Amino acid sequence: MPRLQGKVAFITGGGTGIGRATAILFAREGARVAIADIDAAAGEETAHLAGNAAVAIHTDVTDPESLQAAIRATVDKFGRLDVLHNNAGGSTARDDTAVDAPLDEFWRAIKLDLFGTFLGCRFGIPELIKAGGGSVINMSSNVALMGVAGRDCYTAAKGGIAAITRSLAVAYASQKVRVNAIAPSATMTERVKRLVAGNVALTKLADSHLLGLIEPEDIASMALYLASDESRMVTGQVLPVDSGVTIS
Repeated sequence: MPRLQGKVAFITGGGTGIGRATAILFAREGARVAIADIDAAAGEETAHLAGNAAVAIHTDVTDPESLQAAIRATVDKFGRLDVLHNNAGGSTARDDTAVDAPLDEFWRAIKLDLFGTFLGCRFGIPELIKAGGGSVINMSSNVALMGVAGRDCYTAAKGGIAAITRSLAVAYASQKVRVNAIAPSATMTERVKRLVAGNVALTKLADSHLLGLIEPEDIASMALYLASDESRMVTGQVLPVDSGVTIS
């Protein structure tokens, strides 16, 4: 039997990269998937690639009304919500140290990565509870687990995600909601390839992977595990998928 048979998943940032790989894998494993992305065309393309009645919903995760409406549309369409994957986020080449980073870059990272995840949990967890429980999958980063110079805006946001993952896991365990986070290292999406190419520190980080470079499908496989009942006793964890970077 497919590992997500009968489950409904909501994936933010599902139009490209890790989100797209996850949506396709979830649908292949039996889930009905809602792909929430600010890029409507990319979301529609992912829905087409995923199949299994996947739908795309134009969504801005930094806008409470937009995200709440997208989750409501998902429940209206599929009848329930079992998996909330707060995947939307990302860094830019403007990131730097706290001394040198532009202040608007700090607030961009906080608003997109941390606030977007906060809002996803705010509106998604009540629907998981209504369904009798479910899985929240947040996206932290290896930069929340180790020191990487010149990434202080992104590090602050992803560190916050790691922290809120733990607190929410404690708060909602009694209602059968599991909350975990994935902490990837540099994953070879098109966006990250461009970012690494222009950043000496990130190029050095990518070169330090023990098992080779990470592909979006590697992160999607961890998300599948966390979404499935196989991880029913896993909560409050920040799980690196980093090709050994954090131990090397």
